[in-house]
Amino acid sequence: MSVGLDSDAEWTTLHEEITRRGDVWVGVSAQRIGVQGGPVLVPVTGAAGLAGKGLTAIDPARYGTLNHPGDGFSYDILTQVARAVRGGAGLDGLRPQRLIAAGESQSAYALVTYHSGVQPLTHAFDGFLVHSRGATGLGLVGPGENADLVSVLNDTPTIFRTDLDAPVLDVQTESDLTGVLDSARARQPDNPRLRLWEVAGTAHADARLLGPAAAVLDCGVPINNGPLHFVAKAALRALAVWLTTGAQPPVAPRIEVAAGGEPHITRDADGIAVGGIRTPPVDVPVSALSGAGGPNTSTICALAGSSRPFTSSRLGELYSSTADYRRRYDEAAKSAVDSGFILTADLESLLNAADTTGITS
Repeated sequence: MSVGLDSDAEWTTLHEEITRRGDVWVGVSAQRIGVQGGPVLVPVTGAAGLAGKGLTAIDPARYGTLNHPGDGFSYDILTQVARAVRGGAGLDGLRPQRLIAAGESQSAYALVTYHSGVQPLTHAFDGFLVHSRGATGLGLVGPGENADLVSVLNDTPTIFRTDLDAPVLDVQTESDLTGVLDSARARQPDNPRLRLWEVAGTAHADARLLGPAAAVLDCGVPINNGPLHFVAKAALRALAVWLTTGAQPPVAPRIEVAAGGEPHITRDADGIAVGGIRTPPVDVPVSALSGAGGPNTSTICALAGSSRPFTSSRLGELYSSTADYRRRYDEAAKSAVDSGFILTADLESLLNAADTTGITS
């Protein structure tokens, strides 16, 4: 929503896992800007012709009669859709066994608010997959108004309630922890209804999520093309298992955030974050995958992170040969699967992501 368009961020991230498990994804245009337009907080090259217009202006023949009552009603819209889907609406009579609410970025802010204030009243969802939240929840507004994300960025941190039945799995990228989102302020201990997974070497808006827009984005360095989607799919599976069997997801190490002054991520000599969930492209690197952006200080570049390729000399210091790199990468991949943060179903794709370019010996 912050880019001014109703987007399918969770489908983009999770669709392989959703389809191979035979699950159903339902996209909900709950916020006003997606339907009737509004202010664009994060301009993205390539979306300028559509951003901020809303469906009623983009496709008036189909959506022109819609009238969104304002973001204060978005939580009820989500609830009504959940109730309809649970009753079999749109599913050719099928009735879902479990409903998971999932949202990324501004939608994650809204889910934080929903979980704390609406779920206790409606019990509409069985679980919550919160992806890239900020430190606070999304605020409430009056009729006809758009949610004002900027006004809540520096508010008192909002943590997840611990007295609800529906569990929460919160997946945070490295760049979510500091900077604009500053979600490290809202960290809380894991508990029997909450898991927090922080993924090193990942960014809020990476190359996979941005899609074709990534190719025209000039941030001064290549943007992050890290492995967040692999971990997010494992998170969805872990949440589903949690709901069906009661088996809790693994506890993940936290990324090291240095306190004092301006909070910042602790990094190794190559600029790679210390701590957090580790994956082969991070622990057996050929580039420095980071949540930190490039020299272009635009908001979207700050959220897109970076992928800084290593020099040939650095690669030579790290790996004695292509076979050495390949062996270590494969071992790291299998370790990530054993830890529960990568799915066996994604192992082949992760192995195929190994990059021997530049390793000459």
